[in-house]
Amino acid sequence: MSSGSGADSAPAPTTHETLAEKPAAGARKSSMFSSLKVRNYRLFFMGQVVSNIGTWMQRIAQDWLVLSLTGSATAVGVTTALQFLPMLLFGLYGGVLVDRLPKRRTLLFTQSAMALTGIALAVLTLSGHVQVWHVYVAAFAVGLATVLDNPARQTFVSEMVGPDQLQNAVSLNSANFQSARLVGPAVAGVMITGVGTGWAFLFNGLSFVAPLAGLLLMRSRDLHAVERAPRGKGQLREGLQYVAGRPELIWTIVLVGFVSTFGFNFPVYLSAFADDVFHAGAGSYSLFNTLMAVGSLAGALLAARRGTARMRVLVAGAVAFGTMEIVASMAPSLWLFALLMAPIGMFGMTVNVTANSSVQLSTDPAMRGRVMALYMMVFMGGAPIGAPIAGWITDAYGVRAGLAAGGVVSAAAAVTIGLVLARMGNLRLSVGWHHGHPSVRFVPRENRELAAVA
Repeated sequence: MSSGSGADSAPAPTTHETLAEKPAAGARKSSMFSSLKVRNYRLFFMGQVVSNIGTWMQRIAQDWLVLSLTGSATAVGVTTALQFLPMLLFGLYGGVLVDRLPKRRTLLFTQSAMALTGIALAVLTLSGHVQVWHVYVAAFAVGLATVLDNPARQTFVSEMVGPDQLQNAVSLNSANFQSARLVGPAVAGVMITGVGTGWAFLFNGLSFVAPLAGLLLMRSRDLHAVERAPRGKGQLREGLQYVAGRPELIWTIVLVGFVSTFGFNFPVYLSAFADDVFHAGAGSYSLFNTLMAVGSLAGALLAARRGTARMRVLVAGAVAFGTMEIVASMAPSLWLFALLMAPIGMFGMTVNVTANSSVQLSTDPAMRGRVMALYMMVFMGGAPIGAPIAGWITDAYGVRAGLAAGGVVSAAAAVTIGLVLARMGNLRLSVGWHHGHPSVRFVPRENRELAAVA
């Protein structure tokens, strides 16, 4: 499919290129914050700094409000499910629409809708009229907006920075989100204790002024033009067929599906380790989450500095992530377990950022909305499937067995997919020394003798 006049599209790397030493097309070594030199992306990034803090504040305030109104943890779970349900039901259709619509205008609409939702909850709460069904409706409304907002936001990054800076920008987006994860809950806790949940909702609603202003101030002439998909029948099926015919896409999405479904069930594992294993209470649970967020932030910044999206990095990151989970499951002390949260967060973020940028770089711009919608549906949809399985294993065999099982599945999936792609690309695993350092690489089979000398 044509990328359209003026589109900066990176050709999809072959299986040989993605696992071997050749960098992804369009990628290059860059400084950690190089994409911030692009004015449009800088406006976007600064808006997201404010908005992401508000989003984390609303998440904490929303759960606290539901728990206060009902006294039921199940009701909190229902609220979370309602927020993610639209993406599971309509995510692929959202991708079809995003490919047809102008991304900036779409984001202006979705961000405005989410702002109004936060302000409505603030008014209801501050006036004393809020009921739990109001929160349910608000959560579902935010989920509906996310169906368009998520793929539009993901794909709009490439229009702002182009393929050369794509991984750097995706990495900085993740760092932005993880930084807000450290700040937002802390601010929300102070605000809820001091003045109540309604003010946290109001802050979130007003925080969308920042990204909306950034979108309005962007220069259209500086965007990388992408031809939008015309309206037509069978576009959802066309998107699925496109992914199915591209090994570098389908196997990346499959790997992310395994890791997110079985490896990312930390709400189940961390609370059980804090309470049942170490008998340390909520303070330790908070510590575990904080250290994991610190590791995730470090992983995102390292990915921004790396500047390339290689399949071997994705496979190695997933293997390391699963291995660290297995090691953590056997940790004998609270402090050792807590310290292991940082590398787990770092390798988990390496998987997330590398997969995201690799999928975008390997996709024709006219297909990117549909492909990223599928990617995000698999990534976000793993929790409703994996969490009950993780809970059942934890209840039946203990939380150590549950965390270890998640690590085994993640690492095994990464090794299996890495070997499949290596076989398809006629590659082999080379273990040795390279420039004085231990090296594990996939190299072409025909270069075996040369690799042995190196």
